[in-house]
Amino acid sequence: MLGKADATPMIAVKDLDRARKFYEETLGFQAQEEWGEGVTLKSGGTAVNVYKSEFAGTNKATALTFDVDDIEAEVKELKGKGVFFEKYDLPGLEPRGDLYVGECMKTAWFKDPDGNILSLIEAE
Repeated sequence: MLGKADATPMIAVKDLDRARKFYEETLGFQAQEEWGEGVTLKSGGTAVNVYKSEFAGTNKATALTFDVDDIEAEVKELKGKGVFFEKYDLPGLEPRGDLYVGECMKTAWFKDPDGNILSLIEAE
């Protein structure tokens, strides 16, 4: 059934041009295809659909997570591009600057221009 099908994350945004600039220029995604009021972008081997919606930014949970090899380097690079990292009080995670450290992992959260929550994770 669906366990064998590819799945594509869908990110709702209010301003497609602004979102595209953020995802392409700040995060380094590559545009693959434009469609209607959306665009398919590529991050690694993953396709991500970014589309215009009046409900953009209403999700209060993480919408997209990036598995990275060096989270400190990624955080530093993103901060250099003006990305602000979120602060949360989460049980089981110890805050260390912009990072949160848990058993066998480090993570950090940030938002896109529409308030969608994105995260980085490095497994130790």
